[in-house]
Amino acid sequence: MSTELSAKMKKVSISPTSAFFARVEEMKRNGMDIISLNVGEPDFPTPSNIKAAGIKAIEENFTKYTEGSGIAPLRKAISKKLKEDNGLTYEMDEIAVMTGAKQALSAALMAIVSDGDEVIIPTPCYVSYPDMVSLAGGVSVLVERADDFSLDMDAIKNAVTDKTKAVIICSPDNPTGHVYSEQSIRELADLSIQKDFFVISDEIYEKIIYDQKKAFSIAGVPGMKDRTILINGFSKTYSMTGWRMGYLCARKDVIKAAIKVQSQTTTTPSSISQMASLEALEGPQDSVEAMVLEFQKRRDYVYERLNSIEGVSCKPIMGAFYALFDVSSYIGKKAADGKVLENDVELCEYLLEKEHVAAMPGSCYKAPGTLRISFASSMDVLKKALDRIENGLMLS
Repeated sequence: MSTELSAKMKKVSISPTSAFFARVEEMKRNGMDIISLNVGEPDFPTPSNIKAAGIKAIEENFTKYTEGSGIAPLRKAISKKLKEDNGLTYEMDEIAVMTGAKQALSAALMAIVSDGDEVIIPTPCYVSYPDMVSLAGGVSVLVERADDFSLDMDAIKNAVTDKTKAVIICSPDNPTGHVYSEQSIRELADLSIQKDFFVISDEIYEKIIYDQKKAFSIAGVPGMKDRTILINGFSKTYSMTGWRMGYLCARKDVIKAAIKVQSQTTTTPSSISQMASLEALEGPQDSVEAMVLEFQKRRDYVYERLNSIEGVSCKPIMGAFYALFDVSSYIGKKAADGKVLENDVELCEYLLEKEHVAAMPGSCYKAPGTLRISFASSMDVLKKALDRIENGLMLS
C-alpha cells in the first residue's frame, strides 16, 4: 500500500501560464499596478448576441445534461462552418463538442496514445502540449523549427520512428504568431501518409490572421482526413474564453474514444455554453472582423516598437495575438540591485518586480532567451507596457 502520488504526476507540471496568472492576480489584489501581457485571451467582451443566447438558455431552463458529444444543432453548425470556411466535409458523428479546445486536444491524445508512443512537437510550442502528452502516457519529441519559425521538415523526418504516433501543429501559432505555408503543410501531409501517423492540427486561432492571409488546414489534403485530428473552438474567435467551448473533428473511432474520455471526466459540455456557441456560428460575424482589424493595428505597433528597442528582435507576426521576441542580448546583464539575470525566467521576474509588467518567459514555450507578450490589450495599455519594458531593459 502507498499514499504517494502517481508517478505520472512527477512528469507533469502545472501550466506555467495558469501559475503566473495566479501570481499576477495576487499582486493586483495587493494594490500593485500590474500591466498583464501574459494572458492569452481577447480583451473584447463576448458579443452581445452570444451573451443573449446564453441568457435565453438559462431563462428557458436549458440547463441540464446534453448528449456527450454535444447537442445536434451545434455539431450541425460546426459541420456547416467547416464546409463553408475550410472546404472540409465532416459528418455530425465525426465531431465532438468539449469543454474547451484544450480538453478536446487532451482527450484526443488520450484516445490515440499508448504508453511509450512518441508525439513530435515542433518548438517553440504551446506550454501545455508536452505535459498533455505525458498525461496520456506518451513521450514528447521536441523538434526545433527553422529560424523564421516555419516547420523544419528535415528535422521532423529525422525525428520520426516506429514509435511515432502523431505530430502536433498549431497555425496560426501560439506563441510566435507564425502561420505555416500551404507547401509546408502538404509536405507534412506527405510524410504522415508515408509513415502512417496522426497530425493533430490546433486551429484555435484560425480566424485571427492578418494581411489577407488564410490558414490552410491539413485535413483538406487528399488522404489526410482519417489521419488528422482537427482542434478548434470559440474562445479566441468569439472572445469566449470563460465559456469553455471547443471541439474536435476526426474519424469516427477517434471521436468515440474521445467521447469516452469526456463521459468519465466532465460528462458533457455546458448546455448553456453550447447554445451561446450555436449563436456564435449562426449569428452575425461582424464582431469578429472588427476584432481582427483592431488586433492588426496592435500587431503593427507592437512589432515596430519591439524591433526599435536596442538588443531586441521580433520576427513577423502573421496571426494570433502574441509576440515572441529575442532578448538573449540581455541575458547575463546586471539588474539595478546588482543581481545578474541568468536567463529569460529571471529577466521576466525582474520586469514584473521592477516595472510591474507581466510577460511570459520563452523557456515555457521551449524558446529560451525570449519573452512572449500578448497584445490583446488596448493601444494605450500596450504603449504604457512597452515603455516599461524598454525602461526595464536598460541594464548594465
